Amino acid sequence: MTTAPLFLLDHMPPGSSAVLDGPEGRHAATVRRLRAGEAVLLADGRGGLADAVVGSVGRDRVELAITARRTVAPPAPRVLLAQALVKGDRGELAVELATEAGVDGVLPWRAARCVARWDDGPRGVKALARWRSTAREAAKQARRPWLPVVEEPVSTPALARRITGLAGALVLHESATEPLTEVILPTAGDLLLVVGPEGGITGAELDELAAAGARPVRLGAEVLRASTAAAVALGALGALTRRWSRPDPPR
Repeated sequence: MTTAPLFLLDHMPPGSSAVLDGPEGRHAATVRRLRAGEAVLLADGRGGLADAVVGSVGRDRVELAITARRTVAPPAPRVLLAQALVKGDRGELAVELATEAGVDGVLPWRAARCVARWDDGPRGVKALARWRSTAREAAKQARRPWLPVVEEPVSTPALARRITGLAGALVLHESATEPLTEVILPTAGDLLLVVGPEGGITGAELDELAAAGARPVRLGAEVLRASTAAAVALGALGALTRRWSRPDPPR
């Protein structure tokens, strides 16, 4: 049986009915071509989830009857991704894959060897908007009740300061001698996963992050692309922790 498509609402309506309008309504009516009687999932991106049935479909509007509600707890530990800026559409691919693999938040990282450069003007704003839109659409594709937040870009010093307040931090690096499978992982709180750019993380950056408490780790013998490493690591973390043991998956 195919899982019902998921649509995101800014706020979950309190009653027994809901309306999809605007971009979500247009997508539901004209792209998904929903019809009366079809089942859908509604999510607010903050753990609220509802089962609903299509009542009527207009040009850019779909009216729904809510049949059940539930709240899905966030995974533990939560995994945040510091993803170095990647050239072209590979940055969006990294966000897409990480979101589908369950990442809980993304910090675009202005690493020293990044080929891509997000300025503080319109081009940087546009690039950040693309990452956020990619995360939103990937969360819907994966039927995720929690929408990962894509934060403002951070520098290496800012990233190091962020590490000091977290439950743990791991830097994926090909020169690391400690495998991810041998690290004692936190069972709660926020775990930061750091992925460098195409040119790699500099020695100075690695030292600064390690001094803040991050642990360099490796996934295996292979060297992964900057756009795929996070998704592979998230799969490993799902198996090594209880992140994949949450109840109430989308139906």
